[in-house]
Amino acid sequence: MRPRGEILLGEGLIRERVAEMARAIAADTPAGATISALVVMDGAFVFAADLLRGLPMPVRTALAPVRSVARGGDPRSLALPEDFPVAGSDLLVVEDILDSGRTLSALRAHLESLGPARIRFAVLLDKPARREILFRPDYVGFEVPDAWLVGYGLDWEGLYRNLPYLTCMDRAS
Repeated sequence: MRPRGEILLGEGLIRERVAEMARAIAADTPAGATISALVVMDGAFVFAADLLRGLPMPVRTALAPVRSVARGGDPRSLALPEDFPVAGSDLLVVEDILDSGRTLSALRAHLESLGPARIRFAVLLDKPARREILFRPDYVGFEVPDAWLVGYGLDWEGLYRNLPYLTCMDRAS
């Protein structure tokens, strides 16, 4: 498989929407607060870097890949760094894509059991056609079709994360 030629979401459009999301998160955060940002799944690193740089308040960050429930993962086994506070924190979970809702729903339940003062979810992409469990993130970048997407951190077999835009994979090749 290889990426199709057409661009689904261009670099400029992504940049503008991520900046809007950062402004919304900042507006929803009390003055003087510090955010603990948990970046999950490998594909979220590009999105998280751009989103978190747009926040004006102090941000503590942890990168913690969570394997999807569909691929046998269990969010309860999440290993957080010892110096990353969850209890009592203003927790922001940053994720690349929401599809079935199973992984993020399980992750929310696990993180809530750790006692954050507040927990919010920011997802770059939402695939409502794949939803199995109702899950509503607090901040959504784009609603996308049910297709395999690559670019802007998302991959196919480890490739194409470096593309500055999002495109679909061509299954015919």
